[in-house]
Amino acid sequence: QVQLVESGGGLVQAGGSLRLSCAASRSIDSINHMGWYRQAPGKQRELVARIWSGGNTNVADSVKGRFTISRDNAKNTVYLQMNSLKPEDTAVYYCHALKGWADYWGQGTQVTVSS
Repeated sequence: QVQLVESGGGLVQAGGSLRLSCAASRSIDSINHMGWYRQAPGKQRELVARIWSGGNTNVADSVKGRFTISRDNAKNTVYLQMNSLKPEDTAVYYCHALKGWADYWGQGTQVTVSS
């Protein structure tokens, strides 16, 4: 079992920045990959960014160049640095982890970008 706790969401003006954190309840060394998804009202949940155990990353085209995913294995934490935020980035952001065949999700953190 892996518990994921997100933090760092909030309200920010367009053009601003936020950093989301996802703290795992156990070592993330053996986790296949961790990432961030988001879900806006009336829309499907979508992948924002993912980081693999080897360090490779995948970033959605819609946020490429603005968002960066990173991790600190010593703190069992994954981060999402979000810069140049746009109103369309408004959503609930969820942390996700895949360990073996099991999926784990955090409770989500709200990000609201005002125009």
